[in-house]
Amino acid sequence: MEVSGRSRGPSFGVSGGFTTVRWWQVASAIVPSADSLLGFAIASIVLLMIPGPAVVFVVNRSVSDGRSVALASVAGLELGNLVHALAATAGLSAIIATSATAFSVVKWAGALYLIGVGVVTLVRRPDRLAMGDSRLSHGRAFGQGVVVNVLNPKVALFFLSYLPQFVDPSRGAAWSQVLTLGIVFVLLGVLSDSTWAIATSTLRDLLLRGRALGVVRRWVSGSVFVALGMLAARAHRAV
Repeated sequence: MEVSGRSRGPSFGVSGGFTTVRWWQVASAIVPSADSLLGFAIASIVLLMIPGPAVVFVVNRSVSDGRSVALASVAGLELGNLVHALAATAGLSAIIATSATAFSVVKWAGALYLIGVGVVTLVRRPDRLAMGDSRLSHGRAFGQGVVVNVLNPKVALFFLSYLPQFVDPSRGAAWSQVLTLGIVFVLLGVLSDSTWAIATSTLRDLLLRGRALGVVRRWVSGSVFVALGMLAARAHRAV
């Protein structure tokens, strides 16, 4: 190891001479450039601001079961996003993109799960709740969030098609850049979805005071889940 007064970090020697390799040089080879990260962050924020199925799911949970349950579902959703980011890093998302069978299995598993949750919600009469109460546990809300995103093949295709645009193969390993971008997207998703959960939870208190929450928790919530399932079932693989 070469150490000098001017050294700003560790340097590593190679027999026959010394080659200075500092930590920021290593980092530059495994993460995207600052410009790519900034561009990716801006593009991701714009995408996350557009309400999609994940936002609908969070708002549905927030209005039906309250802020803390909605935030638990947000944690589940983002863990699902992280799973897809890891899958994209490992190349597993490419299998879903290229295999019609794999795409269909994931698609129908997710669609049936959503429709099943919706049907159960529609047929079960909701209990009367006091302010701040919820029938859905935080663990179940978290689990639903994970399943909803993991079993959504469109999320896998999104990561597969979106992340590589910001990868520069000339900088080094592509897999580490994809993983870095995936983690950044998950963190931005936590901020975005949590904002939706907190902002819409106040609406639940208003509905509870007006005795309309039972209708929302049963008919609106159940219908939203069925609609999300039908939307998932209509997903098509790009060819």
